[in-house]
Amino acid sequence: MRRLLDTLNRHLDIRLGLPPRLMLLAAAVLIGVTLTQPLWNLTMFAPQYQDGLRMDIYAHELKGGRNGQDIKEINLLNHYIGMHDLSNEDFTEFKWMPFALGILALLMLRSAVHGSMASLVDAVVLFGYFGAFSLWSFAYKMYTYGHTLAPTAPVKVPPFTPPVFGYQQIANFEVYSYPRAGTYLLLAAAVSLFMALGLAWRAGTSRKGAGSRAAAPSGS
Repeated sequence: MRRLLDTLNRHLDIRLGLPPRLMLLAAAVLIGVTLTQPLWNLTMFAPQYQDGLRMDIYAHELKGGRNGQDIKEINLLNHYIGMHDLSNEDFTEFKWMPFALGILALLMLRSAVHGSMASLVDAVVLFGYFGAFSLWSFAYKMYTYGHTLAPTAPVKVPPFTPPVFGYQQIANFEVYSYPRAGTYLLLAAAVSLFMALGLAWRAGTSRKGAGSRAAAPSGS
């Protein structure tokens, strides 16, 4: 165990080469573009809504189809089953998520400039925490909306969780929930980060191996 820890500590001192730094820059740019793109989309179809009602979820706001009219229609329907209105003010995620994405992008730029494996590992770990917490927060929000129905609602439906991913039948509505461009950009940023980590680790291992072989004759 001690030997493993020593190896990990030595690798944290590795200086990053150009390819890992470029991967970090790419990840930072991808995260920046994410702020302009929808992360998720929910679309609802029913006999009276053949064209569907659409809602895009951004890092900072909800945006309905037809210039926001679709969210008004969804909230009107939600009123009949006792569900809270969907509003930007109720999503605390919209307050911290853009800030968190900006911090992550800055950490990646810092790692690209600072050029150490330790700073790269920090960026990867924090990005992983951010992704996991964001998914949990989204799923919990969907659960909360579907399980806090007003008992005095005109239409009684059993508590439900709107789909986080995929399809679900809710009353007479077919609801589809899928990631949009922003989520794919975050996935591309994750791939860039892990590529940077892999390239840096491989290059560091090669340099250490070459250094050990070079030092062997002088020590004999």
